[in-house]
Amino acid sequence: MFSRIAGKFPRIKAGLAAAAVLSVAVALAGCSASSSSSGGTASGMPGGATSAANVAAEQNPNLDLGSSMGGVAAPDFRLTNQFGQPMSLSQFKGRVVMLAFSDSECTTVCPLTTESMILAKELLGKAGENVQLLGIDANPDATAVQDVMAYSRAHGMVNQWDFLTGSVPQLKKVWSEYHIAVQIEAGQIDHTPALYIINASGTLEKVYLTQMAYDSVGQSAQVLATEISSLLPGHPKLLSQRSLAAIAPYSPTQPISLASALGSGQVPLGPGKPRLVVFFATWLTETSNLKAELASLNSYTTYAAAHHLPALTAVDETVTEPSAAGVRSYLGSVGPLKYPVGLDTTGRVADGFQVQDQPWLALVSASGKITWSHDGWVSLSALEKAAAAHP
Repeated sequence: MFSRIAGKFPRIKAGLAAAAVLSVAVALAGCSASSSSSGGTASGMPGGATSAANVAAEQNPNLDLGSSMGGVAAPDFRLTNQFGQPMSLSQFKGRVVMLAFSDSECTTVCPLTTESMILAKELLGKAGENVQLLGIDANPDATAVQDVMAYSRAHGMVNQWDFLTGSVPQLKKVWSEYHIAVQIEAGQIDHTPALYIINASGTLEKVYLTQMAYDSVGQSAQVLATEISSLLPGHPKLLSQRSLAAIAPYSPTQPISLASALGSGQVPLGPGKPRLVVFFATWLTETSNLKAELASLNSYTTYAAAHHLPALTAVDETVTEPSAAGVRSYLGSVGPLKYPVGLDTTGRVADGFQVQDQPWLALVSASGKITWSHDGWVSLSALEKAAAAHP
């Protein structure tokens, strides 16, 4: 089961979700809420940032700069974490809390939220010890403790956060109190991709809506870390900063090279010959037999060479992985692969290829035009048929 915010139009639906959350923020706060932060650091930039930098951040369509919640108390809850331990929000008073609502089987936007949370904490350095990461399950069909543990393990988060679950009635109560819309459409989970910042006194500060854009994960982390820094004693400086201006994706029409996940070489992409490009991430082990799927693609490679079909290139969405080294180690356990695997460490390739989920398959013509795309694994015969029909 996959969690989506919009099918093929995630940013549109994310906007609708944002509107819903913002209307709730108005109701809760009793005052207006906007799509940017209040005060002098509206763009998530440090206080001395130039207005031009702020404007560039505000014009980035893939970055939510946060909306004020007006200083109302965060509703308390009592749920169970991935270790089966009872947890309540109130026990974390005295620490700043990042609270995200994530589908425990999500393959779309939730991994981006999860990665931005851990990166934000890392940007705070030692001060990050005063920050608590919490997740609440937003999948009514996967609410067991082993479900939230499986997600935590797949994303390298077992000891990085507390991913909370409970009975469906318990979760529905929390979703309602935090105004999280959760529904099942055609067997897939739709939910509001919200992340809340709660200050050390237990007050809601801001809400953020994760955008379905891989290249903005690091930027989102910086925005979160900047807000958290303003709530911590001494307002610690971030360990590093980057521009928050919109990032240009790598189009299939551009010649690019990715570091190989299978060795020290480079994996080329771009025009010149037709290609089948398969995007994946190693955390798909939670929802599919990833080793079997990757190994089965060897058969396509052999068939494609014999029948003059587009050659296969795989791309790991490394920007959402715990580490590139972990990717290489995992692929080493799969067995010999007959096709190259590149590392998309920035997310710019995925965004340029219009990737909306993992796995994502795309056939690209010799001129760099995407002629076919598919969300999810397909059988070898279906893949061969698609490749023959979309040269």
